[in-house]
Amino acid sequence: MKNVLNPRESGRYIAETSEDVSIATEGVKKVAQLVFEHVKKDSYSVKAWKEHELNPKTGDKAAVDWVFLADTLNFSFYSDDESKKYKVKYNGKEHTGYWSLCAAINRAIDEGVEVTDPNFYATITKEKLAHILRSDTEFDIPLLEERVEVLHEAGKVLIKKYDGSFINCIKKAEKSAQNLLALIVEEFPAYRDEGEYTGKQVSFYKRAQILISDVWGCCEGEGFGEFTDIDSMTMFADYRIPQCLVYMGAMKYSDNLMETLKKNEKLANGDRRETEIRGCSIWATELIVEETRKLLTADSETKGVEMNAILVDHYLWDYRREKADEMRVIPYHKTRCIFY
Repeated sequence: MKNVLNPRESGRYIAETSEDVSIATEGVKKVAQLVFEHVKKDSYSVKAWKEHELNPKTGDKAAVDWVFLADTLNFSFYSDDESKKYKVKYNGKEHTGYWSLCAAINRAIDEGVEVTDPNFYATITKEKLAHILRSDTEFDIPLLEERVEVLHEAGKVLIKKYDGSFINCIKKAEKSAQNLLALIVEEFPAYRDEGEYTGKQVSFYKRAQILISDVWGCCEGEGFGEFTDIDSMTMFADYRIPQCLVYMGAMKYSDNLMETLKKNEKLANGDRRETEIRGCSIWATELIVEETRKLLTADSETKGVEMNAILVDHYLWDYRREKADEMRVIPYHKTRCIFY
């Protein structure tokens, strides 16, 4: 991470120099108002993570090992053709996107596969992983070979240096999310989500930060999930949250960029426009957090309620899924890589 701007610094720098993506102040305030109203109505907090049916309901070692596996594989679920999706059925319900991965992991556990054990996945074959992640449609999960590679890499590091569990990485971080972020990025190259933008080294660390936030959520901010600096995490710069921010008016794309996306043209990882989309998403979310905190503090019912970029990201992700059909008018950028 030396000489690399951290995600928050990267977001600010990119937003200040971006050519094709901009942040709209009024849109930021609008989103902050929606988040505030949601918090006031529903008490949005760290405890919301466990409410999803597919997430672990405990905060023990087994749950943390599940989280590490899921987030090590948490990348590239979009379909080149929306009518041809990777889907997994579990407990009578069909899941898509990231949740299809979670469903596949839970299905494997139910079948007696020790899928969350690094000793199992450090040497997993492509054929075995394909069976574990098998689709209930004819369309398989993208980047299967890359998923095998990241599992081998992560599993071997955990076995060699951390006694076979991500728990020991957490312990080494001594309750600091920033320490843990540095450790993850240093030890696991597949989490090293960095790039170059106008001569500066920038970072997004989408999967590393979501891993830390999922441990925080899984353990409800206690035990293995206690981090004294959790608010230093940013949002998780992917392809869906930017779409949501543009739809909600907090971000704007140039006409040229919008036309490129409407033509379904892929952007390479590291492309200037892709970097601007991700960086501006981080900074827009930081501004939304700031505005939401002002609203929470000014209201007697919500004064003292915590708010951070993780919670705003969760809200936006849920909002995107809820409004998926309406949001189709805004194209999302497509970049096929292991970082998101």
